[in-house]
Amino acid sequence: MNKKKRWKAIGYPIAVLAAAAIAAVAVRGSGSPFGYPARDAASLSRPEKAAPAAGSAGTTLAARAMPASALDEPSEAELARVYDIVIAGGRVINPETGLDRKGVNVAVQDGRIALVTARPVKGRRTIDASGLVVAPGFIDNLSYDPNPLGVWNKIADGVTANIAMHGGTDAPRKWYPYYERAETPLHYGASFFYTKARNKQGIGLYTPATAAQTRRLAAEAEQALQDGVLGISFSLEYVPGIGADEVLPLMRLAYKYNVPVYFHARYSDMTEPGTNIDAMNEIIGYARETGASVHVDHINSTGGTFSMKQSLDMLAKARAEGLDITACTYPYDYWGTYLNSARFDKGWQERFRITYKDLQIAGTSERLTETTFGTFKKEGKLAVAYAIPEQDIEDSLAAPFVMIGSDAILEPGNNNHPRASGTFARTVGLYVREHRALSLMDAVAKMSLMPAKRLERQAPALRKKGRIARGMDADIVIFDYAKIGDRSTVERPELPSAGIRYVLIGGRIALDGQGLHKNVRAGEPIRSAFVRVPARGAGVLELAASSTRTSSVPALSYRGEAYADVRALEALGYALSWDARSHTFVAQAVAGHGLGEGPAVADLAASSRGAEPEGATGEAPGPGELMLERGHRLAWPGGEAELLSIGRRDFVPLAVLKRLGMDVRASGPDVWTAVSAG
Repeated sequence: MNKKKRWKAIGYPIAVLAAAAIAAVAVRGSGSPFGYPARDAASLSRPEKAAPAAGSAGTTLAARAMPASALDEPSEAELARVYDIVIAGGRVINPETGLDRKGVNVAVQDGRIALVTARPVKGRRTIDASGLVVAPGFIDNLSYDPNPLGVWNKIADGVTANIAMHGGTDAPRKWYPYYERAETPLHYGASFFYTKARNKQGIGLYTPATAAQTRRLAAEAEQALQDGVLGISFSLEYVPGIGADEVLPLMRLAYKYNVPVYFHARYSDMTEPGTNIDAMNEIIGYARETGASVHVDHINSTGGTFSMKQSLDMLAKARAEGLDITACTYPYDYWGTYLNSARFDKGWQERFRITYKDLQIAGTSERLTETTFGTFKKEGKLAVAYAIPEQDIEDSLAAPFVMIGSDAILEPGNNNHPRASGTFARTVGLYVREHRALSLMDAVAKMSLMPAKRLERQAPALRKKGRIARGMDADIVIFDYAKIGDRSTVERPELPSAGIRYVLIGGRIALDGQGLHKNVRAGEPIRSAFVRVPARGAGVLELAASSTRTSSVPALSYRGEAYADVRALEALGYALSWDARSHTFVAQAVAGHGLGEGPAVADLAASSRGAEPEGATGEAPGPGELMLERGHRLAWPGGEAELLSIGRRDFVPLAVLKRLGMDVRASGPDVWTAVSAG
């Protein structure tokens, strides 16, 4: 049966999901993801063409001054120290702070960045980076298993972390130790790959799972999350039998554990029945229904081809609602996949607007005919398809919520798309330097900071990557802006990129002028980690407005910091309101309000974020409940802070209460007191 007709037969309640109430999700707001400045709506549809020359600092996402904190002011003791490595005099780019400045020195010690300064510093080894760009190591979040051949091409392309979020594993207890024993040279992590788990149950590609099978798969996914996978991945186009009854339980699980769900969308074209618009509606619908974070894989080849502006606009509007949705793209106007996959089901020529001659066997110069198509399909060969409009690439690169992902890693035999070796260098060389489709700052953000922040909420290792700043991991790429570019081709996908001079992984030099150093095995596993309310339960914050008027709210410690139920603020004289789109509590001091006289924040939360369990708002978190950083925030005149989420409740750092002028003290194990200054 045709895959699109089959999906129509399975059915999907898009209309129901479209009408669903917006659930609480983990984003800062309706602007750019992860705090990186966003373009306004008008500029989303057409990127600016200001020349991002090697000496320019201009970011096209927003005009802003570089904060003073972007560079360190070392002490005399720090200046006198001799560091392991000093990267001297480069143009340093850190998209998190907006730093883009020449003549900066980066000191590396014990695998971490010790200093980023304009002052001269000494190193046991000094890398002369004058005339070169120094950027965070690139993070490929849409790769596959880090096989021992492909990892070196990744490093040669500036990649320092290879994350298998397209594919992955159903057995992380085996997967992570395997690559650890292999001494994988770059950092690595994986998703729970639903297709693989489904196949092990013997479920056909075009067959829906039963309710019992879905329950087993959901249980496997939950165990995999507890064992360290970074999220959940679906390949709906390749497994047309997967329906909403299978997806939604996994989406709810992802929301519970605060991890993203990566989707290879169901459709890749605009031919009815089943179009990119239906594919985007499906994914957006799942996000609305469950509140889970979602990521659209390679939107340039799936979900956006021939409809890029419309598809991006749909995602932008969903984000404006408060949904946590991102996507990625790769900088090629041709895609590639296996000829025996569902993508080449009957009707592919019409759907993709190509013929046999537009297909080429990767790793060769052979274009296909009807006869050779059948032969190579039986062999399961990977072919590239010249089927993506160039404008779709530039439009996808311009979107502020779209990052870079390769969707490939080189395999033995070289039957691979050239993106396996050239994605990141090509992004800079072709689309920044030559096409001027985006600025260098934007490109670096899309290749480092944004993928780190997409996954870091439950992966602590990624909070130290994607940045050039004191205390960050020394995962660094140094390249020649004038020469960086891809060399890999369809015929020769194994050719390494040009213009990348140095790659440091964990402070060790894996690539320099002498080539790749294959004895350097600095890769570390990147895993999810979850903190739960301890078995003894939560503690308490005692609130006092005077010696005779007291109240209390639940409080606890999380990663070394104390938190209390955000209701503490209302009891201490603040009114709280909840903005569901930006996921922010806004606190305002209320004149004349004493202890307990403010509006009930629990009621605000219930009305703004959806119904809560009966009586849950008055109870302390129970032992074993997940403590999560969902991106909820507290804002008040003059400041803002991240909140901790437990169930449907949010907790404020006690340090914030101190900033608001309250006297906060620890008065015993798991017991704190706070007294309002007023």
